[in-house]
Amino acid sequence: MKRFISKLEAFLELGGTKKDIALLVISGVSLLLSIFNLISLPFDPAWIAIILCGIPIILEALIGLVTAFDIKADVLVSLALVASVCIGEDFAAGEVAFIMQLGGLLEELTVAKARAGIEKLVRLTPRTARILTAEGEKIISAEDVQVGDRIRVLPGETVPVDGVILSGQTSVNQAVMTGESLPVDKAAGDEVSSGTVNQFGAFEMKAVKVGEDSSIQRMIRLVQSADAGKAKIVGIADRWATWVVVIALTAAFLTWLISGEVIRAVTILVVFCPCAMVLATPTAIMAAIGNATRHGFLVREGDALERLAAVRRIAFDKTGTLTYGNPKVVAVKSLSDHWDTAALFAYAASAEQFSEHPLGKAVVRDFKAQENAFLHPADDFRMIPGQGVSARIEGKKFLAGNEKMLEEACGILSDSVYVEAQEYLEKGCTIIYLASDGVPAGFLALADTVRPESARMLSRLKALGVRPVLLTGDHENAAGAIAGDLGIDDVKANCLPEDKLTLIGSFQAKGEAVCMIGDGINDAPALKKADVGIAMGGVGSDIAVDAADIALVDDQVQELPHLFALSRRMMVTIKCNLSFSLGLNLLAIILAITGILGPVAGALVHNAGSVVVIIHSALLLKWRKKE
Repeated sequence: MKRFISKLEAFLELGGTKKDIALLVISGVSLLLSIFNLISLPFDPAWIAIILCGIPIILEALIGLVTAFDIKADVLVSLALVASVCIGEDFAAGEVAFIMQLGGLLEELTVAKARAGIEKLVRLTPRTARILTAEGEKIISAEDVQVGDRIRVLPGETVPVDGVILSGQTSVNQAVMTGESLPVDKAAGDEVSSGTVNQFGAFEMKAVKVGEDSSIQRMIRLVQSADAGKAKIVGIADRWATWVVVIALTAAFLTWLISGEVIRAVTILVVFCPCAMVLATPTAIMAAIGNATRHGFLVREGDALERLAAVRRIAFDKTGTLTYGNPKVVAVKSLSDHWDTAALFAYAASAEQFSEHPLGKAVVRDFKAQENAFLHPADDFRMIPGQGVSARIEGKKFLAGNEKMLEEACGILSDSVYVEAQEYLEKGCTIIYLASDGVPAGFLALADTVRPESARMLSRLKALGVRPVLLTGDHENAAGAIAGDLGIDDVKANCLPEDKLTLIGSFQAKGEAVCMIGDGINDAPALKKADVGIAMGGVGSDIAVDAADIALVDDQVQELPHLFALSRRMMVTIKCNLSFSLGLNLLAIILAITGILGPVAGALVHNAGSVVVIIHSALLLKWRKKE
């Protein structure tokens, strides 16, 4: 029996879409010949369609019954084919087989188009790497690269693994990972991701994440886990299909007994097939997943969009989600007549130019972003852990650090210093105090900057009836300032990971479906707990992405309202498909029982309905809610 089944499965290997199309063309021509009798043949040309399109359906049904007693649409279609042939309705049998295969091909093409946008990631996987060894340069498979290997990447080549640039300067096209259309300048110390393309200069890098841990492989795993078959509504349709098969057989048998006409029973089998109900639902889900992909979302769970449609509350982490997660200098304040703000900023950046602290790097970065920025040479640089840095610049001993460092160098600070700084502290800013030769000179205020698209995004979510809540580990001042700017009324500050988990659980206990969006390791428990978890795929941690149902690859949060609207549209499409297919089946069955509808007309009506709902689902591929 196993050998028989394996042979049947091998027979069903049709060899791809092109071959399917060729078989359908031949079958279609044979049906036309059967209708118009254009060529005199010793047999009915409809048999060509029966053999090419019908036999695979029958074998699929047989394998399902033998291996798992799986009663699906193929069983009913097979019975209709055999019964039509037995009563001499060869054309009806050929037409049923032809249109069934046509509907299947349409679904296959729809699904293929839906996933084309994300499957290109697989093709972009780097094949080779140019590693540097003691013996010289050697080209090996990208899969064989080890953490710590030194790699050279030439212009035009794809970065093979995640790593850090050791030497060289270049521009890298990161569109595959971030969606950015413009190249990003890279130099020593900058991180590069696998799958991105080196455009101009050659550089050498050290491998940090290789194999399955690399960025491109992480995205591929997200793609491969997108499976419409996981959706609950698909499971319901499959269960209905089994009952429909049983009911159809019963109705056909009773009609035959009462009327005495076999042709009516055969027609019932033809029109009762639940193909539209079974095929159109997963097609709608996959089309919606394809649409989401075009807008930067990778859907990991097939039922995630179904669950998202019911969400009426969304919880946001702050840093890296509503904000960029990078500190930025928002103010330079001078506390001395001897210093203007421009000179103070230049000295502060010059003192911080050798610092490894994130705040020091932010100061240097923002200063360099100005026109005609020039860093002064800094001597005697010292970093004092937990306090700040000191350096000698143009003969002056310059300090940049926290309040403790300044008090040790300058004594107790005057009240005026604190009053000036308090205004920014209340907004959640971080203060770097500055001093020159033991005298307070001023301070820099740094803050995480809000994404400019966040306010409009939240406004559009509210218009959809989704209420935002801010869950953040930041202190109340910073959380309140951000929430005030964005119009978020519900704010929970100083949240530990377990606090976020508890708060989401409290919403769910009230019957509210919750979506959580975050990027950090501390967000992973909440992402898992929420009805739908969305991770920032670009800046997010691996753990956060793995815990989420959906990843926002390019971090463009302005697309979130589209995702919510799309999920609701998908559910409307599915319900319309199910209602239409059930209504059409019911009408066709009544006409078949009364003898008005014959096998040929029944096949046309039923399968035309299948094609209609598949095309209706395909409309989701390019759907977008009008503003």
